[in-house]
This record gives sequence, structure tokens and C-alpha cells, in this order.
Amino acid sequence: MACCLPVCAGARSYGAPPVQQFPDVVGRAQAAGFDVCVGLTPTSARWLESEVSLLEDLTGHPVRSEYKQPTEVDVWPKADVIMFAPVTFNSMNHWALGLTNHFVIGVVAEGIGKRIPTVAMPCVNAAYVQHPQFVRSLETLRNAGVSVLYGPGGFEPNEPGTGRPEGYPWHLPLAAAVRIVESAP
Repeated sequence: MACCLPVCAGARSYGAPPVQQFPDVVGRAQAAGFDVCVGLTPTSARWLESEVSLLEDLTGHPVRSEYKQPTEVDVWPKADVIMFAPVTFNSMNHWALGLTNHFVIGVVAEGIGKRIPTVAMPCVNAAYVQHPQFVRSLETLRNAGVSVLYGPGGFEPNEPGTGRPEGYPWHLPLAAAVRIVESAP
């Protein structure tokens, strides 16, 4: 299975600390047979600033957090599946509303239009999910064909301040991406 899996991370405001596990996640995705590209929100890029060279060495592709210039060639191969995780409250809502002011949100928004299978798993606390826009965003993205791993069998939110990055279930979106590619004609 030689497929491109842009592993994208959303972390803004309070952010999604599991993004700090990206070098390990990249290795697990590669062990599953994926050619991995890493896209980061600006906050994730700051958090992983010291890891960018390592991620580029591991993947053989540039880590991107900014849109390219119109005259630049796209340096990532065509994706067979996109894994967007950990997706913050802010990134989930921006994506569902089509607000592509950050590169990663643009990748996943365009992925819908290109019909690239996409797996997304939020990383939000129980207070954020009470906001009415979050439920609308989940519904919008699922109706657009995105496999959103939230609720039983996916990410289940913790009370604010009680979640631990090491408890983020990375195996769930990776397994879903593998299933998608293996079931493709």
C-alpha cells in the first residue's frame, strides 16, 4: 500500500497537545504503508518548531503550515486519504464553515471537493462540545462524507483540564485510514 496520507494537525488557542506526538504517529502511519505528508496549523507549527526537521527527514516531504505561492509547484503527492487529527474546536468549526484562512483547513476543505476520503478526530473538552456550533459542524462534515470519529468508538471528550495527550487514541484515525485505502477499488 503506497498511499499518501497527509496527517494534518489543528491546534489553536488552547490547542490540542496530542500534536506533540507527531513523530511517533508518522512512524506508525509509515509502518502501515503510508507515504506521509505533515500539515500543521500555525500554532501546531510553533509547538513542533524543533521537530520540523525530524518530521521532514522521516517523511521525505516538507512540513507545511502556509499556503504556497501561486507560482510554486505543489510539493506533496496526490493523497489517497487524509487524516486530520487532533482537530480542535476552532479548526472543526472553521472547516465546517468553509473558513480556510489556514493551510491545513484549506487542505481538508478542498479534500471534500476533490472527493479524497477524509478521517477526522476531534480533540475537544466537554465544555466546548456544549456549544451549539460544534454539533452543527459535526453534522455538516459527516453530511459532506467526512468520517468524523467522535462519540462511542471515537474520541470522547474529557472535562476541561483532565485530558492527557498520551491518552489521545491515535490508533482510531489511523485504523480508519487503513480501512479506507484497503477497501478502495
